[in-house]
Amino acid sequence: MIQQVIHPMVKLQRNVQSLVESNIIKPNDRIWKIALLYGDEWQHWKQELLDFGFSTQDPISDLLAVENWDDD
Repeated sequence: MIQQVIHPMVKLQRNVQSLVESNIIKPNDRIWKIALLYGDEWQHWKQELLDFGFSTQDPISDLLAVENWDDD
């Protein structure tokens, strides 16, 4: 059986989706709000998001709408 490696951004996206489903954050909240939940890890995730063209002012729904996290 071949084991697929999940892209780190997929893991972040799933965690954020879980936070939305738990009503901790809302889809129309800005991405910067997740900084409060990621603490020390936020600088890493912020840079990853910036590398993919996101701004911390973008709504979380934009992050959740991504279907493919290719590094191309």
